[in-house]
Amino acid sequence: MLPRILICGKIVWAHDDVKNLLGNISEVIHMDSHSRYDFLEGFRPGGKYSNVVGIYRENTSAEKIGVFDKELIDGLSPSVKWIAHNGAGYDPVDVHACISRGIYLSNTPGAVDDATATTALYLLISAVRQFSIAERSLRALNWKPADLAAKAHDLTGRTLAILGLGGIGLRLAELVHAFPMRVIYYSRHKVTNAPSYCEYFENVEEMLAQTDILSVHVPLREETVHLVGENWIRALKPGAIIINTARGKVIDEEAMIRSLEDGHLAAVGLDVFANEPQVNPRLLEFPQVALLPHVGTENQDSQRKMEVRALTNLRDCLVKGMGEDLVSEFKNAPKL
Repeated sequence: MLPRILICGKIVWAHDDVKNLLGNISEVIHMDSHSRYDFLEGFRPGGKYSNVVGIYRENTSAEKIGVFDKELIDGLSPSVKWIAHNGAGYDPVDVHACISRGIYLSNTPGAVDDATATTALYLLISAVRQFSIAERSLRALNWKPADLAAKAHDLTGRTLAILGLGGIGLRLAELVHAFPMRVIYYSRHKVTNAPSYCEYFENVEEMLAQTDILSVHVPLREETVHLVGENWIRALKPGAIIINTARGKVIDEEAMIRSLEDGHLAAVGLDVFANEPQVNPRLLEFPQVALLPHVGTENQDSQRKMEVRALTNLRDCLVKGMGEDLVSEFKNAPKL
């Protein structure tokens, strides 16, 4: 009997890859549950999801069964050994519940690097050049604002601080180097493969004091909620800009709004928010703020790469006993 793989969510772009990667080595079944209760019932002995070994998880599945929290993970059958999450950020899956159940979790890191970095670059350019104000003026048929030049700057020579120099941060560093901008960064450790033009700071507040634009690229974990809080925001140079394409809750949204209100921050550029899909209405009051509705990876090229990478992790789990994109909490994990 072939091992069973359960697809939770939509495969939009990689239908042929499901067959090519998994068709000969597994029985692929698709979730047909319309509630969490029905989903968990399927994992009981003899249920429709019994003997499932690996799960492909995509965010639209939450519309029917919710996120993969402790309750859901604890309700999976003992046969489940791998959850392949489609996305670089894996906060919709309780990684600690996975660890306690002996279920490995993978994500899709490199697949989102270019799309997320170019989204950050767009927000950065818009915020520095104040293009949001200009577009609003044009759409109101008022042509360009008379005081726009007094609020805008060139990017060349500005200092970009990257908080978390992973794959996305590195790609953004490459993009802004073309202007060129000075690139400084803070990570838990110095990044050995960082380009020579990326300057590492061991002390985050020393870095922030030299920062014109801070771009946030850290995952959302318990220890990173409100990581960028009042103290770090106030440590930035007056008139600085914050860009966030990571997760909304990494920034203390209220502290950020206060700094916009009193002018300590000149602008922000956000693709993510603390309580998505709700957006704090106070953010809409600032014309200099550039906002996007979490569309960083909303293009068919990146989404296909994400689907293929998640499916490849499942294949490698079956064939090699370990996928390549095991999340960091599982470092030094033994093969299945």
